[in-house]
Amino acid sequence: MIAIIYYGVGNIRSIQKAIEFVGGKAEVTSDVRKIKEADAIVLPGVGAFQPAMKELEPFKEVILDADVPVMGICLGMQLFATESEENGLHKGLNVIPGRVVKFPKEVGKIPHMGWNQIKVKKKSYLLDGLNGEYVYFVHSYHFVTDEKFVLSTTEYGIEFTSAVIKDNFVGFQFHPEKSGRVGLEILRRFVDEVR
Repeated sequence: MIAIIYYGVGNIRSIQKAIEFVGGKAEVTSDVRKIKEADAIVLPGVGAFQPAMKELEPFKEVILDADVPVMGICLGMQLFATESEENGLHKGLNVIPGRVVKFPKEVGKIPHMGWNQIKVKKKSYLLDGLNGEYVYFVHSYHFVTDEKFVLSTTEYGIEFTSAVIKDNFVGFQFHPEKSGRVGLEILRRFVDEVR
């Protein structure tokens, strides 16, 4: 079972439906025991960094101690960072060293919203063969980290990190559940790996 952590921060049902569509068993839960026993964990998220971290407090330990695959999506990926500059400086989970920063004004329209290409930077079963494919984004902040943790980048005025990976943690700035065929393929690979 893949546990989708429910901590009051959105985009939950569409992720569950997408995982089930590709053959996975997913449960939206805020039960720490169930999350501990899960075969994989999904940390979703839409909204602001600091309130999300506050709501995530009861789940911090189970996420940090997880020895199963953990996938962060959008804000869920940003929460993996050491800290974020959104509305002041706030501590993240510090799973992957780095800082979440706002796009500079020069990039044009913020938030970065819509379809954009990923440039795969590292070998991974999740993105192999998907270099140059289009996925769906909605975000105003991006994750700045060491290149050794960067799984893919995307161009939007600047080149920013669109996916990160470290040990059993993987994060996507884009929304696989809203990214059509490519997003479903990523989720299918995740589900197959969990099996």
